Amino acid sequence: MTEVSPLAPDAFPDLPSIEGARLAAHAAGIRYKNRSDLMLMHFPDGATAAGVFTRSKTAAEPIHWCRRALKKSGGRAMALLVNAGNANAFTGEAGVRSVERTAARCSAVLGCPERTIYLASTGTIGEDLPDERITDAMETIAAGLSPDRWEDAARAFMTTDTFPKGATRTTQIGHTRVTLNGIAKGSGMIAPDMATMLSYVVTDADLPADVLQSLLNEGVTGSFNSITVDSDTSTSDTLMLFATGKAGNPVPGRSTDPLLKDFKNALNDLLRDLAHQVVKDGEGATKFIEVRVAGAEDDGAAKRIALSIANSPLVKTAIAGEDANWGRIVMAVGKAGEAADRDKLVISIGGVPVATKGRAVPDYDEGPVAAHMKGQEILVDVHVGIAEGQATVWTCDLTHGYISINADYRT
Repeated sequence: MTEVSPLAPDAFPDLPSIEGARLAAHAAGIRYKNRSDLMLMHFPDGATAAGVFTRSKTAAEPIHWCRRALKKSGGRAMALLVNAGNANAFTGEAGVRSVERTAARCSAVLGCPERTIYLASTGTIGEDLPDERITDAMETIAAGLSPDRWEDAARAFMTTDTFPKGATRTTQIGHTRVTLNGIAKGSGMIAPDMATMLSYVVTDADLPADVLQSLLNEGVTGSFNSITVDSDTSTSDTLMLFATGKAGNPVPGRSTDPLLKDFKNALNDLLRDLAHQVVKDGEGATKFIEVRVAGAEDDGAAKRIALSIANSPLVKTAIAGEDANWGRIVMAVGKAGEAADRDKLVISIGGVPVATKGRAVPDYDEGPVAAHMKGQEILVDVHVGIAEGQATVWTCDLTHGYISINADYRT
């Protein structure tokens, strides 16, 4: 049994039922033994949908299906079907036929149009998906649909994850109470581009599809698009948001409507929570790292510098070894290709300045920094001395566990 990440939460949160959404999980035997590997989410009365997806040029076939479904349905959804163990990526025409057969069977069992069904697959790349194991299981998994199976659903699409990831928030639109639940999977191959690994958020709010899409586009920037484990972008990265409309709230006509202020904050907070959980389950991770960059030419430049630091194997291994080697941070700032003033550069670790004005801080006390490095949460602050741009990204350390997990992944 895989050892649970030391950064894992104490328990899966208590996610309440969302009116208009039902979930189920099933062991279809796609690759794994003695565990569920198929997740079904059903919206019997329909829901509005929004999604952001990987920009990988070798995207998995379910990505193409979901993009088309969003367009064909006008942002409507009645079902989501996700399998683990096989990514159905780089499988050519066989992959196309797999998603068509899967969607057709799901449509027949649930009685909903294929254009309202969304699919995702995660796991090994380049192997044909044994979709008959999915289609054969459709009636069984549909029979198990229930509004309270959030943890089961989250576990069903784990791959190298060591714990299921979930979060919930309650807020208001106008005077109406609304709820949001989210589940996610992700552990390695984490450097999303307009999406993340696999993550699904459901709310009972009544929101038009275009409003939902705008909210998701905005929310992903400071959450899933600000994390990295290993700088690799998956072929299958998907983040979707569904709204069942059951709360009965006043319906906003645009994403900038003041009615949505609290909802937007709750959504962004939930997405950030899920994104942090993904980093905390980074393959072999023992430390959660926050990198804050300020003083850059603009926010985009700050983010590129922050990611240069967060993706540096030298920085990540130094932190794994609890070595406050700030010279490696200097290196990562320099290689980012963004403007930085050497003689104004300031680096702090755990809130303690260690370098400034192009040199080490004279006679700085390394004791507090060394103590900070022994903790599980590490903070790195960098000011590059150019302008006002700023950004924050989150990552984890790089240990031998990452090598072991990935060397053994297909065996």
